[in-house]
Amino acid sequence: MKVLMLNGSPRANGNCTLALKEMEAIFAQQGIEVETVHVGHLPVRGCVACGSCKKTGKCVMDDDIVNQLIAKFEEADGLVLASPVYYASANATLIAVLDRLFHCTRFPKTMKVGASVVTARRGGCSATFDQLNKYFTICGMPVASSQYWNSVHGAAAGEGEQDAEGLQTMRTLARNMAFLMKSIALGKEQLGLPETEPAARTSFIR
Repeated sequence: MKVLMLNGSPRANGNCTLALKEMEAIFAQQGIEVETVHVGHLPVRGCVACGSCKKTGKCVMDDDIVNQLIAKFEEADGLVLASPVYYASANATLIAVLDRLFHCTRFPKTMKVGASVVTARRGGCSATFDQLNKYFTICGMPVASSQYWNSVHGAAAGEGEQDAEGLQTMRTLARNMAFLMKSIALGKEQLGLPETEPAARTSFIR
């Protein structure tokens, strides 16, 4: 099994990295492969709704990150998104990546497991956590939870080491996510995926 992690922090060794490493250690114990991609420092433009991806299956803006992530996302059994809190929301670079990645990928995401991780000095964690989880819930991805909302507190790099509860929350999250992915894999073998219907799209403009 494989988990793809997207680190949305602009700092390579900040508290998001610290939180993800707690999860990586648990996934290793569970025999789950992890690939972490650092995206928060990249110059990424947001989606411009050009519609090109509907024809080509890839983003027209080839900035060496979003199109590279498509195959990795498709192969993964789980996706972890990590972001620091900026003005009670996620890093804009990460959001630009996610908007384009989720919009241009046409493969089914049903039953890939998602998890969000946020770090902050103090406030805004739950708002950012909710923001990131919306990427999962719009496309049939079960959301893994932990013993508390998935947050680690700390301002300067490394301060998250002092948040014992936050780090424990990361470890619990990884164990729960591993269990959920393995359970879904067994369910697929015995029951298959849930039945899908043709998409019904409602427009309020007639």
